[in-house]
Amino acid sequence: MWMTLYITLYLSFNCISADSVLRSGTCQLQGRFKLNGMYQDGDFILGGLFHVHFFTVFPELSFKTEPEPPHCEKFNVEIFQQAQTMAFAVNEINKNQNLLPNVTLGYHLYDNCVRLEMAFRAAISLASGTEESFSSLNCTGPPPVIGIVGDPSSTPSIAISNVLGLFRVPIVSHYATCSCLSDRKKHPSFFRTIPSDAFQVRAMVQILRHFGWTWVGLVYSDDDYGIYAAQLFQQEMQLFGFCVAFSEKIPNDNNHRDIQRITRVIHASTARVVVVFPTFLLPLMEEVVLQNMTGKQWIASEAWSTSSVYHTPRFLPFLGGTLGIAIRRGEIEGLHDFLLHLRPSNDPRNNIVRIFWEKMFSCSFGNGRRVIDGEKVKNVCTGQEDLSTTNTPYTDVSELRPAYNVYKAVYALAHALHDLMQCEEGRGPFSGNSCADIINLKPWQLVHYLQKVNFTTGFGDQVSFDKNGDALPIYDVLNWQPSSDGSIRTYTVGVVNKGPATEMVLTLDEDAIYWNFETKKHPRSVCSESCPPGTRQARRKGLPVCCFDCLPCGDGEISNTTDAIECTVCPDEFWSNPDKDQCVPKAVEFLSYEEPLGISLTTASLLGTCICTLVMVVFAHHRNTPIVRANNSELSFLLLLSLKMCFLCVLLFIGQPQLWTCQLRHAVFGISFVLCISSILVKTMVVIAVFKSSRPEGKGAMKWFGATQQRCTVLVLTALQVVICAVWLSTASPTPHKSNQYIRSKMVYECAIGSVAGFSMLLGYIGLLAAVSFLLAFLARNLPDNFNEAKFITFSMLIFCAVWIAFVPAYVSSPGKYAVAVEIFAILASSFGLLVSIFAPKCYIILLHPERNTKNAIMGRETQNK
Repeated sequence: MWMTLYITLYLSFNCISADSVLRSGTCQLQGRFKLNGMYQDGDFILGGLFHVHFFTVFPELSFKTEPEPPHCEKFNVEIFQQAQTMAFAVNEINKNQNLLPNVTLGYHLYDNCVRLEMAFRAAISLASGTEESFSSLNCTGPPPVIGIVGDPSSTPSIAISNVLGLFRVPIVSHYATCSCLSDRKKHPSFFRTIPSDAFQVRAMVQILRHFGWTWVGLVYSDDDYGIYAAQLFQQEMQLFGFCVAFSEKIPNDNNHRDIQRITRVIHASTARVVVVFPTFLLPLMEEVVLQNMTGKQWIASEAWSTSSVYHTPRFLPFLGGTLGIAIRRGEIEGLHDFLLHLRPSNDPRNNIVRIFWEKMFSCSFGNGRRVIDGEKVKNVCTGQEDLSTTNTPYTDVSELRPAYNVYKAVYALAHALHDLMQCEEGRGPFSGNSCADIINLKPWQLVHYLQKVNFTTGFGDQVSFDKNGDALPIYDVLNWQPSSDGSIRTYTVGVVNKGPATEMVLTLDEDAIYWNFETKKHPRSVCSESCPPGTRQARRKGLPVCCFDCLPCGDGEISNTTDAIECTVCPDEFWSNPDKDQCVPKAVEFLSYEEPLGISLTTASLLGTCICTLVMVVFAHHRNTPIVRANNSELSFLLLLSLKMCFLCVLLFIGQPQLWTCQLRHAVFGISFVLCISSILVKTMVVIAVFKSSRPEGKGAMKWFGATQQRCTVLVLTALQVVICAVWLSTASPTPHKSNQYIRSKMVYECAIGSVAGFSMLLGYIGLLAAVSFLLAFLARNLPDNFNEAKFITFSMLIFCAVWIAFVPAYVSSPGKYAVAVEIFAILASSFGLLVSIFAPKCYIILLHPERNTKNAIMGRETQNK
């Protein structure tokens, strides 16, 4: 807000003087800012802005007299080298006969002292010129500067571009990286030879991804550079699922309490990696040293990754091992000699050289005598001191990074001017195919050619600008390592290039990296350790997404990747293994011959079959005895055969279900039991008929129950069951089926009945015959003793009905193979009940009491004779 007010007042002041200008016909310079600078005359002048001093000291305001101009302190020889690089580039171009022949370039550089106010004053001075008066009101001739190299900081660049961009003055910054400057609508004439922060942030995140640092701290300066960089960084972190543990803003006034608070936050955080986007970081690092804060891995932005201020031995224990993003290093042939041949002059426009000289040699340009500065006595500067005897960053050209960008910026403007001057009239890019008038050059015309610049430096780097005025993104990855003298030295350990789309590709030599930790390995910086396969992340409430607990996957679910968000449900026929990291085929369960239950039921089945066979042998051996012949021995043999079939059908229920076993098991079971029950029913009816025929009124009853009628009755009743089975098997045959509805972890192999109606009719028909047999046997239970087989039939049918009534709920509630076991048990229990109840008494008499196996005994006559 105050900056806008400042600009408004400044422009208003100029408007007030417009009337006097029109009357006099001469533009009069209204005032001159006191600025440190460098100057060289030429046909065309290039402007330059550099922060050669660290601090600006403003005078106290009394509001009674005009304040003294601010002055700058703490000279930075490294930045002065960048200013000299611009001077070198201009001189090199002037000597080049192939670039701008017959044209001499000049330069006018100012020191902005790392202050917006000073930078804006310097930019206005460059744009308005330094002549005291100007009489050409038609504005002919070249502008005071055809372009400006700078400003190195983002905030001053934004302010300067907002004003000078209205006049399309070309601005080529060598160090302003704010992504906001890529907005062509707001900054139509702004270019830069350093990549935007958008690319820098992506490059830094690539480093974090490479080492798995998902939990990092963020510190940034309270200006456009820091704020925009921090926003981009947080957006990029979210894109990859990374988290910012804390975000702290460095105040512009470097308030000591705020610095202490920020340091405490960094120290207390569990994040071991701290990313810093500063404009000026020295106060914070001084506090880091005071609090002896070690164990942090610093990630430096290009703003401070190459700064020699932090390379002193006192910073080594705390900043050693820092990884930094740096702009591409370059080499400039002849620069070193140029720097050594610098000499001061008495021209006030070159006063910054005299300040540098006094700083370098601890002398003063006095009046030919020694100067006392406080307690120090300074020698008088002669201007002939030898720079080759010094060892400072000024003469070090081994790591030319910002200076190399300055070099490229000057050449970009020179190539644009060269292309403009090579235009052929009638083939120009402007209206009517015209070319720019070199005598009356307009800034926007140079912007047109600057946008199309494309050349290669002597070092082999291509220089061009995209549609937003941004340079091609390429970075070096630096590592701060200890040197032999105990200070810090930077080494290039990798490079980051632009890959497909907006992706940045990182190439890193990990073996060359120095880690400032006891383990000598890169640290881990995560809020929560990675969840191994077989588990999933469960976010902690109120914390970022990087903070989570690892919960094991549920049964039937797996995760086969690290840090899985959700567990994957296995397909129907698969189940999770014990580690929950892969799906394996479910164990197929069925009642087999190998398991104890199957062995027991098989044994019982074979035992019943053997007993039936044994009874048949006994009956066949004693077939002519009265007890066997009584009540139709043929029915007894048929009943034994059907019981034997009932025992054997159990074997169809055991083993892996197959189509033929599924089809036969219920059919054989149903037909066998109907044959058995129908035989018992006919035997019961015969008993009743015999009883009635013994009475005078029923002497003709037996003619309806002869052997033929008995066989036909059994055959007809059994045939009905055969028809039911045939219809069932032909319409909806039982088939093998794998089911997981009983036990989710296993696949139960069973026989699907196919048709519930068919199975119900089969069981219902057996139940109907059993009920009729039970009813008739029950009614005949009180017949004389010599016809007491009805009692045994009643008891056998009672057992049969009780077993099958209990079978229904037990079968329904039993899962998987146990349902089959229940059905087998019902078959065996009812079969053994019938076998024992009907045939055990007869075998008892045949084998143990043969004396009772006579006709008289059966007819009861022995008792009467006695």
